[in-house]
Amino acid sequence: MNGPRDDAGAAADIAAVEQANTAYYEAVERGDLEALTAAWLPGEDLTASCVHPGWPVLSGRGEVLRSYALIMANTEYIQFFLTDVGVSMTGDTALVTCTENILSGGPAEEGASLGPLVGQLVVATNVFRRTPEGWKLWSHHGSPVLADTGEEEDEDTTS
Repeated sequence: MNGPRDDAGAAADIAAVEQANTAYYEAVERGDLEALTAAWLPGEDLTASCVHPGWPVLSGRGEVLRSYALIMANTEYIQFFLTDVGVSMTGDTALVTCTENILSGGPAEEGASLGPLVGQLVVATNVFRRTPEGWKLWSHHGSPVLADTGEEEDEDTTS
């Protein structure tokens, strides 16, 4: 029987998952490997997995965290603007889907303060598990959005 208390508990869980999801992206933006490590599900009993856009599947917490260390070491600037965020829950597992509107830049060229910036759209699925320490990321899967921009049609207006 669902009552106001059940609804309030579900709303609190959703808010906690949304906060865990935000903390994950903020850790990547700051290049904070310690905070990122804390965001991921600890222990060896459950295998973490990650798919970065264009990468193969990474399995195991160590391999996943090494990939983020590599990305952070080679990315001068990254910012995520999340849209289309949705949260689904069943028991102690939560699924977050979103669109990552990413602005990133590599190392600056000599004499410049920032490297060239690049925008990218990625759809992501983040799976969280409830732990005694809060919601922890179990799996991240990012896939690039290959949308038709219509540029080819606009360029060929003489036909």
